[in-house]
Amino acid sequence: MAEYTSNIRQSTVINNTYRTISQRHDLLTLVAVIGTTIAPWMQFYQQSAVADKQIRVAHLNYERLDTYVGTFFTDFVAFFIVVCTGATLFVHHIQINEAKDAALALGPLVGGNGQIAEILFGIRLLNASIMAASVLPLSTAYSIAEAFGWERGVGRTFKEAPQFLSLYTFIIIIGAGITLFVPRGRLVFVLNLPNVVGGMLLPLILVLMILLCNDRRLMGRYVNGLVLNIIAWITTIVMTVLTLLIVLTTIFPGLFGSS
Repeated sequence: MAEYTSNIRQSTVINNTYRTISQRHDLLTLVAVIGTTIAPWMQFYQQSAVADKQIRVAHLNYERLDTYVGTFFTDFVAFFIVVCTGATLFVHHIQINEAKDAALALGPLVGGNGQIAEILFGIRLLNASIMAASVLPLSTAYSIAEAFGWERGVGRTFKEAPQFLSLYTFIIIIGAGITLFVPRGRLVFVLNLPNVVGGMLLPLILVLMILLCNDRRLMGRYVNGLVLNIIAWITTIVMTVLTLLIVLTTIFPGLFGSS
């Protein structure tokens, strides 16, 4: 990969990054990327996981630092994944219909290191799949259990938290079943659909979260500061604008030219 990407000019990367909103399908992809990076389920999972781990108030700064570092590296790596695939797969007009297509396509493109590239891609994909298959159902189980006041926690036994763990297990099984029965050519679509929907729902979730984080009756002295509020509202406004653009380009397909 390095021999392909080392010759990419920074100006080319910057120009093509800003050109991604020129067409409707690119706009949907952009919202999907944001929707999977600042996903609505993360807002629920984060607070539930902190409560589940019973982190003391004195140690919250460590949890905050962990979140900042993880956020930076996640976005940093994701951006360069986009750059690398654009410099290899896209320029060779390779269509990705399912995840393994990307792994198989890397072989002939990177010369003698093709097999290594395939293996590394496969390991990374397996890692991402295991994480998603465990964390996303956990977020849903947390939210439902909290809404109904059920006992919850990954450290609990089935006897201690039967509803929570049964629901968690059920969601994993349903998710795996849906994946197995989706036509192979539609897997990428099914993968991106929740991200697009999540990105479009994100503004509403963020507004509710901001209001809660600034409610002194709930948060006391731990309400959001000025800087956090500015970042949160900018993110909310950007996502709202992108969502409105998707709606407008759906109603008026020629808004950004050919789509």
